[in-house]
Amino acid sequence: MNETLEETRKQLGLEKKQLETVLGLLADNTVPFIARYRKEKSGGLDEEALRSIEEAYRYEKKLAERKEQVLRLISERATLDESLKQAIRNARRLSEVEDLFRPYREKRRTRGKTALNKGLGPFAERIASFPVLFEPATEAATYLGPRVQSVEEAIQGAKDILAEQISDRADVRKLIRSRFNRSALLCTSRKQEAEDPRGIYRMYYEHEEPIRRIKPFRILAINRGEKEGVLNVRFTLEDKRLIDELKRHLQVNERSVAGRLFLEALEDAYRRLLKPSVVREVRRDLFERAEERAIEVFKDNLRHLLLTPPLKYKRVLGVDPAYKTGCKLAVVDVRGRLEKTGTVYPQTSGKSLDEAIKEFKDWLVSNRVDVVAVGNGTASRETEQLIAKALKATSEDIRYTVVDETGASVYSASGAARREFPDLPTEMRSAVSIARRLQDPLSEFVKIDPRSLGVGQYQHDLTQSKLTSALSFVVETVVNQVGVDVNQSSRELLQFVSGFSPSLAERIVSHRQQHGPFISREALKDVHTLGKKTFTQAAGFLRIADGTEPLDATGVHPESYPVADGILESLSCTKADIGSEKIRKALKQTTPQTLASRLDSDEATIEDIFKELMEPGRDPRLEAPDPVLRTDVTSLKTLEKGMRLSGTVRNVVDFGAFVDCGVGVDGLIHISKLSDAYIQHPSEVISLGDVVDVEVLNVDVERERLQLSLMRSRTPTA
Repeated sequence: MNETLEETRKQLGLEKKQLETVLGLLADNTVPFIARYRKEKSGGLDEEALRSIEEAYRYEKKLAERKEQVLRLISERATLDESLKQAIRNARRLSEVEDLFRPYREKRRTRGKTALNKGLGPFAERIASFPVLFEPATEAATYLGPRVQSVEEAIQGAKDILAEQISDRADVRKLIRSRFNRSALLCTSRKQEAEDPRGIYRMYYEHEEPIRRIKPFRILAINRGEKEGVLNVRFTLEDKRLIDELKRHLQVNERSVAGRLFLEALEDAYRRLLKPSVVREVRRDLFERAEERAIEVFKDNLRHLLLTPPLKYKRVLGVDPAYKTGCKLAVVDVRGRLEKTGTVYPQTSGKSLDEAIKEFKDWLVSNRVDVVAVGNGTASRETEQLIAKALKATSEDIRYTVVDETGASVYSASGAARREFPDLPTEMRSAVSIARRLQDPLSEFVKIDPRSLGVGQYQHDLTQSKLTSALSFVVETVVNQVGVDVNQSSRELLQFVSGFSPSLAERIVSHRQQHGPFISREALKDVHTLGKKTFTQAAGFLRIADGTEPLDATGVHPESYPVADGILESLSCTKADIGSEKIRKALKQTTPQTLASRLDSDEATIEDIFKELMEPGRDPRLEAPDPVLRTDVTSLKTLEKGMRLSGTVRNVVDFGAFVDCGVGVDGLIHISKLSDAYIQHPSEVISLGDVVDVEVLNVDVERERLQLSLMRSRTPTA
């Protein structure tokens, strides 16, 4: 078993047999399906654990394939001795394999290769043997001819060959890489006359830090500062001490003439070849670790964003604020269906303030609006103030909230938006999206590339293929955890159902439009190309309300319907009792262990069926706090140090969290102000979407900055 897979097994605390079982399951099933419906075989592993195993296995497979390729290439170009063969077989990382293969690579035209072509290889070997009797000039003279014009050229050529041979040695590279990772400093400075008007990189103008301790987000910040031409970046190390260590490692005999020539080649190898190469490798490794951490933060934030609780059964007025082009308004009913659109021009129409307030009030009352969702883009603050005044002018119980509209413009110009609202202008589609992302965030967010949702750090600096894969996995996981109403969901949501593809989602929607709603899960088999295997992977995650089979509205998989029937019979209940107080009381009188052997099932499956019978189709998003709804506006100017506020966490980053307290700008809770105890990352105590109580530490009106501290217990808020 490869080390990567073995490390994953140990981290997850798995037995080898369990790991082998999981790998077998992954060969034929999706991760969501295994996590939800094969708990008894996987040992109850969640989606993240299963993905870790899957990725470790892919790495092992890639490593094995590369080993075979390298062994073949070496055997074609040179004699493959047994020791090298064994070293490659035993390599635990791709980097180790590449180091061993390095001397046998096809090289471009180099100084060492040129010297070899001149026939100076034997001379280099002679020097490397450290002969006692050795006269460089005399021996070099034997190589003079048409290709070598002088003694100096011969000696230099031999040293060039030795320098490249030293730099290609896997043991030498490993030693230098280890010393760099342990002792090197990363140093940054500001480039002369570099422009940084907002002082974004101020802390890195004169900065040095051991690379073993540098935080991941600093690596990404430094890389971006260098890319933007603001920062110089260099690595420092005690070169002389490292060269001395290399001398001891290679057992250089400095007392001999040949040894001194070899030492010159060694120093040249280190400064010209090894150090620049290892610096590139170290920077790449630092970036990869920082990238991995940034992607994990992005994933965690996205997961919490997608799990934002829906505001069900509310008529919502979505408002996309603007100055010159006016505020776009869209009213959606309790199911998110668009009812009315319009535009008001409170900023540019020349109307009085009272007239603008009345116009908003008329919209609220005539359309029976329950909640107003105001986008947080341009003119948001002014529009929010008008909405608050319009609410006061009504006798209705209407509230508003500011919705992060990041990505709304991306959606409004997308193919999904054009298909859904072909006759609406782009800006009006944004207003619809703002309203719907309050009603059912998940259904709306899946229509947008998750990279455009603004919940990560340095996303444009990351490897986009890695980021896309990681975020798609999060979307798929959340969609299947929540479940999908097959008769109401868009093709964009359906495509993330376990086993489904975009084309199959399209066919399901088309079938639904042509033949009407699906009356059962079984009826899905009538959809073209939806075969038995796909049905098995998907069925449990699909919900059909008011269908012919009550269990179709739950998370019970069709393969377990006989078990569910057996449970109901043992409880003297019927399917009509699902979700009732009667069945809840009955279930409390028994245990999964009691029924497992009797129904020829396993405890994990029966326990899950119990939950579904008590709360059919329960939405896990409802466990999170509801959005903060307001009736009035608080201004940044009105805040004072020590004031207490309530707000919603909008983003979590390595150095803290940003909270929307309804004052126009998101306040920062630095990591040091999140907990009295030491924490390594803000996500240990706070998550995106949390509703929190905070204390104002500092207000900078001019720079529009707000510093906050997390209150550890709920207190009266401003």
